[in-house]
Amino acid sequence: MQEYKGKIVLISGGLGDIALAIARAYLDNGAVVALSDRLTAEQAITKLQDFSFYVDRLNYQSIDVTDGIAVQGWVQGLATKYGRIDISIVNAAQVTLKNFIDLSFDEWQLEQRVNVDGAFFLASASAKVFKESLIKGNIVFLGSWAAHAVHAHLPAYSVSKAAVRMLCQSMALEFAPFGIRINEVAPGYVNAGLSKAVWEKSPASQQSAKAAVPLGEIIEVEDIARQVLWITSENNKHMTGATVLMDGGLSLIRP
Repeated sequence: MQEYKGKIVLISGGLGDIALAIARAYLDNGAVVALSDRLTAEQAITKLQDFSFYVDRLNYQSIDVTDGIAVQGWVQGLATKYGRIDISIVNAAQVTLKNFIDLSFDEWQLEQRVNVDGAFFLASASAKVFKESLIKGNIVFLGSWAAHAVHAHLPAYSVSKAAVRMLCQSMALEFAPFGIRINEVAPGYVNAGLSKAVWEKSPASQQSAKAAVPLGEIIEVEDIARQVLWITSENNKHMTGATVLMDGGLSLIRP
């Protein structure tokens, strides 16, 4: 069954582990997927070499999500090329592992520009196209349980993800009358990106993280992909402004 056949899906931060898992899930279900990230098209080839089977339904463009004009051009260009867009996954993110006292203003500002401004640019451009085209589209923000629980070594990231959560809710209310659904997935410990790199160097640290999760499991990228596809499914048409917190119970012990 290809539930998303003919649907046009946009994913920012598209070359990251989570984004690629989401892309593959949509492609397996018949969608056309457009990825954006900071790498050049030539640099992206290595990341996308396992996607050759989907070459006719996958495209990539180098985009800086902090450049609002570039993001708007990307969204409008895809809407023109395909005649529509249906789903936008707001995934691009910046993470700085520093305590607040060691965090420079430049590091703080970059994190807010990527995580908050970048989210705003893609979400707003997508919502406007949905509204103007009378498309009952979907926007999904990739949030984090860090928006809910305080982390001493992630102040800039936690603040940015808390802002994204309110952006999601504010937009969901405004665009609900047009049938546009806007939601968020907020994972806990994921075997991807920076965490994966740390755990590969120190398996003991991964075991410690796993032991801290009440359900006793680290989230795999495929788990997140399944949640995203469930949120945007036609069978889930009444959900908007919601945060799907998939942290294995971490927020229950760190409220």
